[in-house]
Order: sequence, then structure tokens, then C-alpha cells
Amino acid sequence: MTRLLAGIAARTVATDRLSVHLLEVPGQSGAPVIFVHGNVSSSVFWQQTMLGLPAGYRSFAVDLRGFGGTDPLPVDAGRGLGDYADDLAATMAALGLDAAHLVGWSMGGGVVMRLLRERPRLVRTATLVNPVSPYGYGGTRGVTGELVDAGGAGSGGGAANPDFVRLLREGDRSDASPLSPRQVLLAFYVKPPCHPEHLDMLVDAMLSTRIGDDHYPGDVAGTAAWPGVAPGNRGVLNAMAPVHHRLDDLHTVDPKPPIRWIRGTDDLIVSDTSMFDLANLGALGAVPGWPGAETHPPQPMVAQTRAVLERYAAAGGTFDEVAIADTGHSPHIEKPAEFMAALREILGKG
Repeated sequence: MTRLLAGIAARTVATDRLSVHLLEVPGQSGAPVIFVHGNVSSSVFWQQTMLGLPAGYRSFAVDLRGFGGTDPLPVDAGRGLGDYADDLAATMAALGLDAAHLVGWSMGGGVVMRLLRERPRLVRTATLVNPVSPYGYGGTRGVTGELVDAGGAGSGGGAANPDFVRLLREGDRSDASPLSPRQVLLAFYVKPPCHPEHLDMLVDAMLSTRIGDDHYPGDVAGTAAWPGVAPGNRGVLNAMAPVHHRLDDLHTVDPKPPIRWIRGTDDLIVSDTSMFDLANLGALGAVPGWPGAETHPPQPMVAQTRAVLERYAAAGGTFDEVAIADTGHSPHIEKPAEFMAALREILGKG
């Protein structure tokens, strides 16, 4: 059962695709703001942000398929993040929303970008919080997102740490292993020594992740190319693999709503030197057989996002970047006041 803060209510909404579990704040009214969580988390991570919204806005936080209380339908990774984006559009239709301010964190930022590309009229403003690169996660180089290997080697379901997956499956709530969900959250979701106030609740939200080939991390394909794993066609990590998730044409959408990119400067998950990128881990000696920086440099995730958003602005859109210092992957959790100030400003532009 989802643990909720005082002032937050939960319900399930039937859409024409699936039943979606969401959170809202009774009594709020005004322009809708929809919050989209990241990988291995749920809507629960947005509760404090929802409660802090100013008057004139009505907040919703959705659970993506296979997370939280939403139907655990399979993820067709061959569509990239398309299943999630279509589910979000269906949820908006079921709520009677013609358009909304969208706020996406990590993988959720990729979902928001995908919806923006496919259905820009649904988006009043887009706020991307430490978003996955528009060129996917792993297996690319340079600001143009060039594939290191045509099959996407180094990305997808096989890039997950098997011990972390096992501990998720076992429902581990302890701090006994550095790869337990609790310890991963404290080491990577936030910048140490940050210790979130509602840590147990957030760990429970992580453990709501469905595990398997159709969910997290997804199926795995073998390859002769380093590091020996390539994306499959099912599940979460494969949906973000660069052979399936590419949004380099974001600048072609019409209309072009304002975009704000909010990121923590010390993020270790979405970074130009990510501790979850097998190429960067190879460079550090943690993954054996690394072919070297000439062919397999760490993926410049932040630089790739900036390049795509600069192209969006050059084509007539607007974007700005807010970098919150001394902050990791979750600025809405780590620096809520600074995050809310940045969010309020972009909401006022739509």
C-alpha cells in the first residue's frame, strides 16, 4: 500500500489503455501540473513538491506502468518510451485535461520529451529534472549521440547490476549491502550526506518496481561487442537504450512550449561521467576489457541534452537551464526550496 503524507490523496483512473494510479492534493484548483517519476521509483517521490505548489495550480503525480499501483502491463521497448508517453496522454484524456504543465524527473523527463515530440499541444510547459539523455542511456558518444555499436552494446537490460536487481526482487529494506535500494538511494539518488526526511517511504516506493523481462530491467541480448550485452526489446532499460530512444528531432515540433531544464550539478546517475554508464565504469577499471576512450568514451549525457535543447531554441522554441549546486540526481528531494522557486517561474510562462 502506498504511504502518503498528510494532505495527499490517491486514486486509480481507468483509461483506454490501462488503469493508472495517481496522487493529487484535494482542494487544489487551477492549471494542471502533472509530475512523472523516474526509474525504480514512483509518484511517492513527488509528494512534498505537490504540497508546495502555489495557489492557482492543481497537481497530479502518476505511477508509470509497472511502478507503484499502476497496472503492470509489459513495456514494449521497441517503441522506446512510447508506451509510457501514450499512457500519460491517455491519463490526461481520462482526467479531461486538454493540456497541462508537465514535470518529468530522470526517465520521466524522457517520457515528457517523448510526449512533447508526439503531441506538443498537450504540453503547456515542460520541466525536465535531471532527464535521461535524448540519445538514450549508454552506448553513445559525442554530443550528436553517435552509436558506439550498431546494436547498442553497453546499454539496455544487461547494463543493470544483477545484485541490485536481486535485492529489489527480494524486497530488501536494509542497509546491509552497498547495492541495497536504501544504500543506492543514499549514494546516488541524492548527494551524500543528504538523508531524506521520509527515507523509508521512498525505499518502499523503489520496491514497488515490478521486476522481470517485461519490466525492470528488461530482457538481455548477447553480443560479441564490448561489454558483451546489448538491448533486448522488452522492459524498462531497453526502452531507454539508444537503438530505441532517440529524440534528436525535438526541434521539429510545433508548437514549441517553453522548456526548463533543472539539474543537480553533482548528479552521478545522469552525468557526463555517470557511475551507471558501462563505458565510464570501464574507464575507471570497474568493467574489464574496456577498449579505450578513442572508441568507447563515457557518454556525455548532460552535453547531449544541452545540444538538443539548444537546437530546439534555435528553431524558435525557448529553454533555459537551472543548475542547482551541491545537489545530486533529485533536486526536488534535496533542495526543495530552490527547486520550487525554479518550478514556479517556468509554470508562470505557460
